[in-house]
Amino acid sequence: MVSPHTPDSAADASTSAGATKSLNDVVIRMAGNSQDGIQTIGAFLARLAGRSAQDVMTYMTIPSTISGGPSIFQVRMGTGDILSSGDEADFLVAFYEHSYHSHIGALRKGGVLIYDSDHVAPDTSEIDCLAVGVPITSATIEAVGGSAKEKGKNIFVLGLLCRLFDLEVTKLTKLIAEKFGKFGEDVIRNTMLAFDAGYAWPADNIRDAYFKLAPGQDDSGHPQITTDGNTAMTLGLLTAGVRYGAGYPITPWSTIMETLRTELQKYGGVFVQAEDELAAVSYAIGMAYAGHTAITGSSGPGLSLKMEALGWATMAELPLIVINVQRGGPSTGLPTNVEQSDLMQAIYGSHGDSPRIVIAPQDVEDCYYIAIEAARLAKEYSTPVIILTDQALASRIEAFDEPDVDKLRIDPTPDLSPRGEDFKPYPLEAITRHAAPGTKIEGAPYPTVTGLEHDEHGHPSGNPALHMKMTAKRRDKLRKLARELPRPEIHGDDSGDVLLVGWGSTYGPIREAVIRGRNQGKKIGHVHIRHLHPLPPELERIFSRFRQIFVIEMNDRGLYGYGQLATLLRARYANPAIRSITKTDGLAFKVSEILNGVEALSGARSVNVSDYPDV
Repeated sequence: MVSPHTPDSAADASTSAGATKSLNDVVIRMAGNSQDGIQTIGAFLARLAGRSAQDVMTYMTIPSTISGGPSIFQVRMGTGDILSSGDEADFLVAFYEHSYHSHIGALRKGGVLIYDSDHVAPDTSEIDCLAVGVPITSATIEAVGGSAKEKGKNIFVLGLLCRLFDLEVTKLTKLIAEKFGKFGEDVIRNTMLAFDAGYAWPADNIRDAYFKLAPGQDDSGHPQITTDGNTAMTLGLLTAGVRYGAGYPITPWSTIMETLRTELQKYGGVFVQAEDELAAVSYAIGMAYAGHTAITGSSGPGLSLKMEALGWATMAELPLIVINVQRGGPSTGLPTNVEQSDLMQAIYGSHGDSPRIVIAPQDVEDCYYIAIEAARLAKEYSTPVIILTDQALASRIEAFDEPDVDKLRIDPTPDLSPRGEDFKPYPLEAITRHAAPGTKIEGAPYPTVTGLEHDEHGHPSGNPALHMKMTAKRRDKLRKLARELPRPEIHGDDSGDVLLVGWGSTYGPIREAVIRGRNQGKKIGHVHIRHLHPLPPELERIFSRFRQIFVIEMNDRGLYGYGQLATLLRARYANPAIRSITKTDGLAFKVSEILNGVEALSGARSVNVSDYPDV
């Protein structure tokens, strides 16, 4: 959080009036309504941090209703390795009275509250912070005027924050021009009027809030990319040679679909917006049949609708990438909140024995690389690959080194090389290798692709013995993959009292919890599982070196007391030390929730952190 040089209370802050305090790491939370454009401010700050060699991570909540409502955007930036968006805010910007009341509890003791004095009247006698009132709304109207009224107040706040933290104005104004340039000079002019008004706001009542972030250290020599998880995933798909796909709009998957609709045509490909989810996956299967590594995606409700067709793709053994950007469920559930409750659906969702690969990225950077890995696995093992990302990763902004695209790029050209007389698309003793339509086949029967059980040439067959062999064939290629997967890395201690196990977007908070725990003298380690089905090798050996194993995941602990991954791990390894720390509040894990959950589990089988008011 704030560096040791920062005053620990409002009283301490007042004693150093006018002095600029140094920050290594800061958490800024902006609270208002979704119509106020606070996501825009947060994105500007995050991208500025990335371009200034700062590490950065964001967190946002938005209402699921079209009419909008309360919303926050939290930015954590600094010079160290930022692993989570922060448990508490160092700075809170409150646009409304309800914003103040809902989020003042998230402001750390001795933090800074900046509030719109046109709408907020805080009782500063009840809070231990430096409270600074600024007439954000009226000052914006005065600066911009005309019909825009208060619509620029988010940019006014951006200018104010730029002044408070001595941020690089030149880089920030360039970002503003990049964002609003397509709307014309008038829009840029009004935007800069609001920004300049915030930056030049009289300093008398805000001087005590002046801080300066330590300069970023970039020793790698690599340029950085600052983007969100959905964008990183899309760029990974393009690098992986994916040129064809189909989908149907649903939050929070839609931004991947919209970007692919725009970008694929630039590479000679096409993305189809289908009439429904079943049509979308069926189009993608047709593209895979034509010899391409195809993409479809959705969120949990849409994946449910795709399951019949996904079973067909498993039976036909076609290379297909399926992205599930998880959100709260069941049914429509929590469309704009995070959850990790689709793991069982991804692995077992279809009827019959329908094995497919399931993988999950751990952060925004990994969204890029896991898309490339999914394309490779789908093609190499001729099977559907499901990527389980989630709403937190989809909207979170992080900075990371720019990938070497030339080394990672995969050729999208279908394999149309001639096949000989011994060609069998479904050989019992080898992994399926399809011949795309148009491939010359010399002396062998032309293959059939069907959802029916079939022989080695794809011709339908109801032979009981053959069905058993083909079922084993589809299963055993995943067993082969399991043997070839890399051994999971252990962060922290490689043996001891506590092992934390996670998957997906819980990676950062778990890592930070391990760092804090070790600083407190605990023997604690962390394993993050990217390959969820099949599981990677040597997990059993790793588990045997720890007395307690806690699986951290954002789903319910269920009828039998365990979250979804914990259930799978207990079934696979029969290890009673495996227990669950779960939550279903639609919010990402805080580091304190993980550590308090570990403490609470000392005398319980499994915990849901919402059961503990002090967590």
